[in-house]
Amino acid sequence: MHKPVMPKELIDFLAPVYGGVYVDCTGGGGGHAQLVLERIGETGKLLIFDRDQDAVDRLKSKFDKPNVVIINKNFSEVESVLAELGIDKVDGLYADFGTSSFQLNDAQRGFSFIRNGPLDMRMDKSFDMDAYTVVNTFPEETIANILKKYGEEQFAKRIASKIVQKRGISKISTTKELADIVFDAVPKKFHKPGVHPATKTFQALRIFINKELESIESLLRSIEKIIKKGGRVVFISFHSLEDRLVKDFLTFYAKDCICEIKTPVCNCKKVQTFKILTKKPVTPSEEELQNNRLSRSAKLRAAEKIV
Repeated sequence: MHKPVMPKELIDFLAPVYGGVYVDCTGGGGGHAQLVLERIGETGKLLIFDRDQDAVDRLKSKFDKPNVVIINKNFSEVESVLAELGIDKVDGLYADFGTSSFQLNDAQRGFSFIRNGPLDMRMDKSFDMDAYTVVNTFPEETIANILKKYGEEQFAKRIASKIVQKRGISKISTTKELADIVFDAVPKKFHKPGVHPATKTFQALRIFINKELESIESLLRSIEKIIKKGGRVVFISFHSLEDRLVKDFLTFYAKDCICEIKTPVCNCKKVQTFKILTKKPVTPSEEELQNNRLSRSAKLRAAEKIV
């Protein structure tokens, strides 16, 4: 059962207006979209992005409405898509950067170590590179760098070494095989209760394969141009790399000067374009944490366009 993360908080910060135009960057199961549509009414418009064809098919079935446009593209392309549709600016935009429960629950997608399936992890099945390719063909040093950079994995070198040893005997084909390798590679005293040792490895591979951070950065670079004055943006992140990107971009947009402190007179011509609405990231309530364990690492940040 799909449960949107922090639905009330997202709506409170997005504050959708009746008849407004909004962008859902990560359609997924459509939980957030449903709430937005209830507030913007039939005269409003919602553009829903998702690069996963399976998600797009579900969304088209769920939202067969004239005021909903479902787009099978990466949200990094939002600016060009809006231009193609003749939309200059929108009233708001939101994104939930987490992996959907549909993807995690489908063993054949290879996102989860809980359900055994092929090593895939592609959000867009048209991609040539999958987790199998990375694990079985990339050099040991490259694998270690991926795990360190995208998973912040303390034992990246040990895990990469074990992977290369294993694939030298036979190809690593399934999520369970990979999870077992990582389980054995991470020293037992560092196994945390309730957290599988392979969590960071799977996260790192997924982020790398799908170029998730690059996509988020591209999206964040676009919001200055496509959000109307008074419009709002809301982002829900699930790990520090995503959250740091969102925080850094919103902090930059909220500054009215980026000159060095020593500079006597401002000459950078920087103009503040957004006001941050969340001084600290908003996290799920205790009630939500009890009802939806996938929300446990979620952090929400929001901002309002002021020019």
